[in-house]
Amino acid sequence: MSSILTNNSAMVALQTLKSINQGLNKTQDEISTGKKVASAKDNSAIWAISKVMESDVKGFKGISESLSVGDSTVGVARQAAETVTDLLTQMKGKIVAAQASNVDRTKIQTDIAALRSQITTTVSAAQFNGLNLVDGSTTSTNVLASLDRDSSGNVTVSNIAVAGQDLSTGGYVANDVFSTTAGTASTDGDTAVLSIDQAGGTGDFVIADGTNAWAEGDRISIKIGDKTASYTVSANDVTSGNNTIPDLIAVGLKNSIDALGIAGLTVDFDSGNPGELDFTNDGDVDLALTAQYKNAGSGGLGALSSIDVSTSGGATSALSAIEDLIQTSIDASASFGSVQGRIQTQNEFVSKLSDSLKSGIGSLVDADMEEASARLQALQVQQQLGTQSLSIANQAPQSILSLFR
Repeated sequence: MSSILTNNSAMVALQTLKSINQGLNKTQDEISTGKKVASAKDNSAIWAISKVMESDVKGFKGISESLSVGDSTVGVARQAAETVTDLLTQMKGKIVAAQASNVDRTKIQTDIAALRSQITTTVSAAQFNGLNLVDGSTTSTNVLASLDRDSSGNVTVSNIAVAGQDLSTGGYVANDVFSTTAGTASTDGDTAVLSIDQAGGTGDFVIADGTNAWAEGDRISIKIGDKTASYTVSANDVTSGNNTIPDLIAVGLKNSIDALGIAGLTVDFDSGNPGELDFTNDGDVDLALTAQYKNAGSGGLGALSSIDVSTSGGATSALSAIEDLIQTSIDASASFGSVQGRIQTQNEFVSKLSDSLKSGIGSLVDADMEEASARLQALQVQQQLGTQSLSIANQAPQSILSLFR
């Protein structure tokens, strides 16, 4: 049956053409935006995932910048510590030269003072963006290292801890700390050496009495061969009063030395004389005991201030002190080198991780341009055919007019 009111062919052709035009519009959007999922209406689930990943990429960009700043900061500190090590090594050469009896120790001391000033300058200048990791002003700092997202969507950050090092050269107070039976007296930062012969040799160390203003954190160490015993003044020691502190230190050092297990060495605390330790060497080798003091407010290289090779005794003490100072700077350099390597490794990982996330986002939302191009051409042909089909369907009622002629 033919009807001029209802043209089924035209309706079918029209719906087909609308569908073709919708597909054509979508394909054109993909080509113009480069994305198959450009908004939530295209695919809400994929769009949501991609947006979370995009936010993480932005976060990792900030982390990468933080790691770069951290790398530079630690790099400056490491370079400063290595420079200080080199300067201390030069100073050791001067101190060794001062051991000879026929040298001009005054001129050598002048060179040592110049090196000490250069160390102070190096430490003071070793800052990046206001942060100095080698002057003792910073105990530790954190470098933002990672953005961690768990399966529940909770986000936390991870940090790389950087320990500050103290290579400053000041802080000692000029008070007697201990004396020995060898007749030498040591002040803050100086080194006292006690030689004890084998097979019954004896010697004494005496900790200073209450005239010294002891403070929490003050530390005395005694090096015996390659072993070291030490005692650090505690808050309880300080509250007990300065007059009792030498005895407390002496007892603490005795226990620490006993724990070293040095064959033939006996240490006795002389309760009749405040702060006195009596040493007896019943072993078969001579022993050299080196004592050194470091107060709580002093810099890590504070002992530099007391190095003076202008006398024979001073040159001998300086030789022992410089070894500890060099080891301090070496340890600082190694610490900074280790953490800088970790920061650089993490920065490389974050860069690669960001690239992987970007690739993942692309696989979710980016349009396949080759496929879109082929689909566009097919839809354009379909559109032309659909238009012709609708035109033919619209002409069908015209044939009914011939029935009325």
